[in-house]
Amino acid sequence: MSKKIALITGANKGIGFETARQLGKKNITVIVTARNADNGNKAVKQLREENIDAEFLQLDVDNPTHIQQAYDYINTTHGKLDILVNNAGIQIEHANWGVNTAATVTEKDLRQTFETNFISVILLTNTLLPLLRKSEAGRIVNLSSILGSQTLHSDPKSPIYASKLFAYDASKTALNSYTIHLAAALKDTNIKVNSAHPGWVKTDLGTDAAPMNVVDGAKTSVELALLGDEGPSGKYIHLGQELPW
Repeated sequence: MSKKIALITGANKGIGFETARQLGKKNITVIVTARNADNGNKAVKQLREENIDAEFLQLDVDNPTHIQQAYDYINTTHGKLDILVNNAGIQIEHANWGVNTAATVTEKDLRQTFETNFISVILLTNTLLPLLRKSEAGRIVNLSSILGSQTLHSDPKSPIYASKLFAYDASKTALNSYTIHLAAALKDTNIKVNSAHPGWVKTDLGTDAAPMNVVDGAKTSVELALLGDEGPSGKYIHLGQELPW
């Protein structure tokens, strides 16, 4: 029970995979989850080749059966969970930088985006909370984005003002609200909950135009996953700096 156990969603590639790698290098057992079993097992094989204690768990965050199976697996195998990194997310609106989709977004895109980026996070987290309560220092990291900041979106002088893909941005704003509310609900426990903005990172979502590499993009998630007792809860963080909601 002494070794820390971490579960990272969407961890077969990109920021999720690098988060698993960096946590694994800290002698933490990492449970790598992915929708596709082949991709997830390949990721685990690569991590094990780096002497990381990694396990694969198939998890489609939109599938309630998979969520219950995740609880059952962790409860049976480890008996607790120390770190939950809600990394999985999607951005399906097709528009260029500077396009505002508020007046054109489809119901399908809204529902699909919120299902994965918001609702599934709540269902998974709340299901795993009993296991996080068994940890000496439970940590929940919600992968948000600076694009979820209402303050910056409403400021014409902000660097993100022109970027308004509504379904994606609103889903991250909603996720931030969950972070605030859950942190307040758990304020008298040893569990800390924070939103992380990884930065604009070279991933499938960020594209090669992004200025940050994946190694740096995972750093905020890892820092929040390893917070000490004095660390913050209910905050919105990028590389140690607090962002405006």
